[in-house]
Amino acid sequence: MPNAYSSDPRFAILIDADNISEKYIKIVLDEVANSGIATYKRIYGDWTSPRLASWKSCLLDNSIIPMQQYSYTYGKNATDSAMIIDAMDILYSGTVDGFAIVSSDSDFTRLVARLRESGMQVIGMGEQKTPQPFISACNQFKYLDLLYAARKAEEADDPADGDAEDADGDAPRPRSRRRRASRGGRRRDAAEAPGEAPEAGADQDDDACDGAAGLADAQPRRRPGDAGGRVLASEPEPVSEDDEDDAVDFGEMSRADRRRHLKKIRETVNTIVDQFSDDDGWVSLGQLGDQLGKRLPDFDVRNYGFKKLRPFLKSLGAYEFDEPGGANGQRQIYLRVRES
Repeated sequence: MPNAYSSDPRFAILIDADNISEKYIKIVLDEVANSGIATYKRIYGDWTSPRLASWKSCLLDNSIIPMQQYSYTYGKNATDSAMIIDAMDILYSGTVDGFAIVSSDSDFTRLVARLRESGMQVIGMGEQKTPQPFISACNQFKYLDLLYAARKAEEADDPADGDAEDADGDAPRPRSRRRRASRGGRRRDAAEAPGEAPEAGADQDDDACDGAAGLADAQPRRRPGDAGGRVLASEPEPVSEDDEDDAVDFGEMSRADRRRHLKKIRETVNTIVDQFSDDDGWVSLGQLGDQLGKRLPDFDVRNYGFKKLRPFLKSLGAYEFDEPGGANGQRQIYLRVRES
């Protein structure tokens, strides 16, 4: 049984090395650490294969145990079977409260369903290519490629350690909030006049660059609006300095995927508001976030370029917010659907 003196849930991390890159390992460990303690850390693959050689230093640095599984027949994946067997052994040992299944393979869908039937918390992790049945079977699902892209963008924005202070000991200069164009994105036409804002209805790529550093402040704030992706809000909501700090660069989610995901999120938010709101249509932001996580396993505001739920919902332009002053000093935020 799990240690009675530990309040944090214990997780077993099982990684399919056949379709997960070693560059994601830090994100995998951090996401599990947000939910509990990793007691098992195992990775499965044929370690005699040269294509898994890049994992070696990563496994040593993070104390991950490689589990050898030979490929008995070409084209058949024996790794999946080894992971499933070990997962069931760990389940019956009674030493964990949950599992992190790291793979983009739908073959683990039935395993995840079985683990949840036994009361386990299951966190799935994979790339955007992961089939929907596997995503839906998990309590939570994390898109590793989107989280990786967001982390690399933040690292690129952070000043180098040596630049923290200049030679005179002055405070570091504020960070530039320029957006970068991702792969496949069209850059703004070079002939566009400096400081001229694009028309709200213009057909622009979601990942277009905002221009040179000197024009960053002159351009309107772009938001993931109703069409999916960053478009100009028709009635922009006032953005506080705290909300501005919560906005980060978009990852590599395609325009079609953003449109599809945002439509599903808006429909789910509206359903939650209808079900849990008071007579005036207000629902607390905390309750809304809790219900979103239960209904959409792959929902994560970081997938859309934000760090917190409130600025993400503000960017949709469909909701209004209220923050009444509490007598005990606690901060409680409410929202409702904006009247058209």
